[in-house]
Amino acid sequence: MNVPVLIVGGGPVGLAAAVFLGRHGIQSVLVEKRGETSLLPRAPGLQARTMELFRAAGIGPDIRALEIGDSHAFFEGGIIKVNTFAEIDDAVVLEAPSLDGPTVSPERVMGCGQDRYERILVDKAREFGAQVLFATTLQSFEQDNEGVTAVVEEAETGGVRTIRAQYLVGADGAGSSVRRTLGVPRHGRGTVFNALSIYFRAPELEDLLKGAKFILCYANARDSMMGLSRLHGRDPWLAAPLYFPERGETPADFTDERCVDIVRSAAGRDIEVEIVDKVPWTGAQLVAERFRVGRVFLAGDAGHVHPPAGGFGANTGIHDAHNLAWKLAGVLRGWAGDRLLDTYHDERHQVGSAMAEQALARSRIRHGHGSEEDLVSMVDDVIITLGYRYLSSAVIGSEDDRVLTPRLELSGEPGTRAPHAWLDRNGERLSTIDLFWDSYVLLTGPDGGAWARAAGDVAQRLGIPLTCHEIGPTSTLRPSEWDWAATYGLKPDGAVLVRPDAFVGWRAAELAADPAAVLAPAIAAIAGLDA
Repeated sequence: MNVPVLIVGGGPVGLAAAVFLGRHGIQSVLVEKRGETSLLPRAPGLQARTMELFRAAGIGPDIRALEIGDSHAFFEGGIIKVNTFAEIDDAVVLEAPSLDGPTVSPERVMGCGQDRYERILVDKAREFGAQVLFATTLQSFEQDNEGVTAVVEEAETGGVRTIRAQYLVGADGAGSSVRRTLGVPRHGRGTVFNALSIYFRAPELEDLLKGAKFILCYANARDSMMGLSRLHGRDPWLAAPLYFPERGETPADFTDERCVDIVRSAAGRDIEVEIVDKVPWTGAQLVAERFRVGRVFLAGDAGHVHPPAGGFGANTGIHDAHNLAWKLAGVLRGWAGDRLLDTYHDERHQVGSAMAEQALARSRIRHGHGSEEDLVSMVDDVIITLGYRYLSSAVIGSEDDRVLTPRLELSGEPGTRAPHAWLDRNGERLSTIDLFWDSYVLLTGPDGGAWARAAGDVAQRLGIPLTCHEIGPTSTLRPSEWDWAATYGLKPDGAVLVRPDAFVGWRAAELAADPAAVLAPAIAAIAGLDA
């Protein structure tokens, strides 16, 4: 079997990679050792940025249709702590994060169990040309200058298959066999805590909570703290008590009877509890030293793991997949240079490291171990999810070398996600974010025609896909609510170049004497080409 891209791992990250590659016209084969998609509602919080990516890929409505009621209200409840769930009236707010907003994004956060949205991702990946092989395990791989040769085994038949791919994406989780084969070390704090996810049904619990809205509710349970979540719904509920190997505890000690006692202890009432499943896991903070080794890339937990505080794990991995997919598409379709693939590591390694530090600080604070340093280091969630910035050769003219800034600054600066502004196009309402997907985009005002003509000529000479949009009161695209040029930091004759992933790659506040001379090296560099 020959394929442009082989993806190892069929969780949210690997499936998202297959979807994004397929939407760029790149076929992939995905192998997943599980026999089917997740049966449990893990990773239930989808960030606004994640929903933007699904929106851009054309599957936003399919994912949004999975929402049970209005899940946004639960996010607005924040992170709370109680002595027991029966004492919900005395809840203390630990965190009240900002997560989205109509002036920040055209999308909003959404609660949905991984067991449901994975099925949509599988269907869409196949619809877009990917071959998804469940019950298939990667046995080995080796790479050369031209590609990667992998050997996989099908569990049902025991059959062995050789797959030749130009590139391999390791999205196979924290215990990644791809990372181990590459010999890439990880650095970080290591194991922070051990926990057990308990999935259970408790019909009386909703009445006990009196309809309180929250992302997570922590309660005392025996000698530990238990976090309760219902972003995915409440059938089943999800609770996660800690256990302590240093005290001799193991997951095997948590019988159904003991788990029922833990839930009742946290509830503060002798309620009816049915245990559905139990899954032990480790809260760790580790980041791989490299996200790219030759023709092999690491994404998601294979590259960076951190405690779940903040819900950054699956979301950050999906963002990894998106960043990598458009760059692979550019190289495979011939309009980008190999140097663009190096920027995957440069950009996502910095972001993954920053996410890991932020998650660790939140975890320490929530479990009562936070220091003054942890409090000072924390930035608002909306900055982590939408306000991070890239620093690489695919960004020209960045004015700040910080991945995370203390305040949300989406003002058109190179390296940041392009600002969201509502536009009108012949009666259709759309966001500037809707303009970015399969090409570079140059945005100008009515006085920026010279930029557009120069950009078109440069892109044609370099063979790079580029679309020019004029925005103005008499243009096809008209700003509907505010001055879009000021939002992007431009004068009426300025221009901004946005990458296919909606991140600003270059900006000129005003017209230059020779637009082509300015644009040629910028566009080439952003595409990983020689000027």
